[in-house]
Amino acid sequence: MCKGSRPATEPLPADEDPYQQVVIFVDGANLFYAALHLNIEIDYVKLLCKLTRGRRLLRAYFYTGVDRTNDKQQGFLLWMRRNGYRVVSKELIQHIDGSQKANLDIELVVDMMQMSNYCKTMVLLSGDGDLTYAVNAIAYKGVQVEVVSLYSMVSDSLISVADRYIDLATIQEDIRL
Repeated sequence: MCKGSRPATEPLPADEDPYQQVVIFVDGANLFYAALHLNIEIDYVKLLCKLTRGRRLLRAYFYTGVDRTNDKQQGFLLWMRRNGYRVVSKELIQHIDGSQKANLDIELVVDMMQMSNYCKTMVLLSGDGDLTYAVNAIAYKGVQVEVVSLYSMVSDSLISVADRYIDLATIQEDIRL
């Protein structure tokens, strides 16, 4: 548990602003490649603490493609579920060129739209420009959207519609395993 935070199931004190509730959306593939680029291993509990910054975490989602035969990955996803993340996954699709991909943009956007009714702040850990239109629509609903990504991997259009942008490189020491 993060210092100064409470579980989402604990009621808010009468004097606390309910708008401090935050929902976090993590694009697992985007974070994986950013961590490789930074040459770090992510501590996912520290990541939640850093992204909430003392605000009340309502929910944290983690989106990833999965290989059901990969026991190490299955163990990691179980750990994520047990440590505060709602894991949203899809089987990886093998392409002719040998690459694998599982596109979870629609799942992420649907969850963002649904959760926009319950919070005033969202943190999106992704640099995917395909999410720009959804982030802009959510901002028009009055929800503050913070985008966190490695600067070299983020779409300019995503930065332009975000209320706040954080370069992952600037917080790497705080989230390192």
